[in-house]
Amino acid sequence: MIMKKYKPTSPGRRDGSVIDYRSELSPLAKKSPHKPLTGKMRSTGGRNSQGRITNWYRGAGNKRAYRHIDNKYEKHNIPAKLESIEYDPNRSGFIALVCYADGERRYVLVPKEMKVGDVFEVGENVKVKTGNRMPLGKIPTGTKIYNLELKPRAGSRLARSAGNYAEVVAHDSGYTQVRLPSSEIRKIISTAWASVGEVSNSAHRLVSIGKAGRARHMGLRPKTRGSARNAVDHPHGGGESRSPRGHRRSRTKQGRPTGKGQKTRAPKKYSNKFIVSRRKPGKIMGGKR
Repeated sequence: MIMKKYKPTSPGRRDGSVIDYRSELSPLAKKSPHKPLTGKMRSTGGRNSQGRITNWYRGAGNKRAYRHIDNKYEKHNIPAKLESIEYDPNRSGFIALVCYADGERRYVLVPKEMKVGDVFEVGENVKVKTGNRMPLGKIPTGTKIYNLELKPRAGSRLARSAGNYAEVVAHDSGYTQVRLPSSEIRKIISTAWASVGEVSNSAHRLVSIGKAGRARHMGLRPKTRGSARNAVDHPHGGGESRSPRGHRRSRTKQGRPTGKGQKTRAPKKYSNKFIVSRRKPGKIMGGKR
């Protein structure tokens, strides 16, 4: 992975960096995606179906075309060949346009170390190699996996971000213990499916945006610190000048605990019984390592 840093011709350029996509993406990839597999994508501005903001500090940004990604991999025992590796503005990992042996084309999340011309297959008795997809019960311990399902045939849910992967730890009584990217060890039914390998574009976490204007193009708006607000607007607000937050634990705007290694998971969540080992807060979870 090649990182490109700009010369400090201006204060905004001084610390900015980007990924050299020319060295990573397929030279055959067109500027526009495969049209039959794209659709319109409207910006929500962080609002839910009721029009209320649930994800703050989002809005504007460049218009994007949505790529329909195959997360279910329903075509079994049909070899698929990678035709091109492309950039997707809606996710951090790269995607690949694949052509199955029957002529159908689909977009899939491409794993690291796979290149144009490589072939993968989906099936219960396929080989354990990068890109192949099979049930968790057929994957040996210690194997890196991505595009992981929580329920059989429900589509991939876990380990889909750039550079992420989960690891098979053990098999026991119809369940497979998997170490997730958050360091949590979780039991998942062994008939759920997963792909072998790790997601591409591992250098995504090393990119420095560099200037505010670049963030605005990405649809990210300026964020105001809670301590800089009024008391009616945030639990950390109010006070004279720079004041302490006034209570022991940091909170969100809605008053829920956040950050500083606090536990935010619901104590009676239905899936608590599947967790073998809780995630360990710290540098392992998200952010730049």
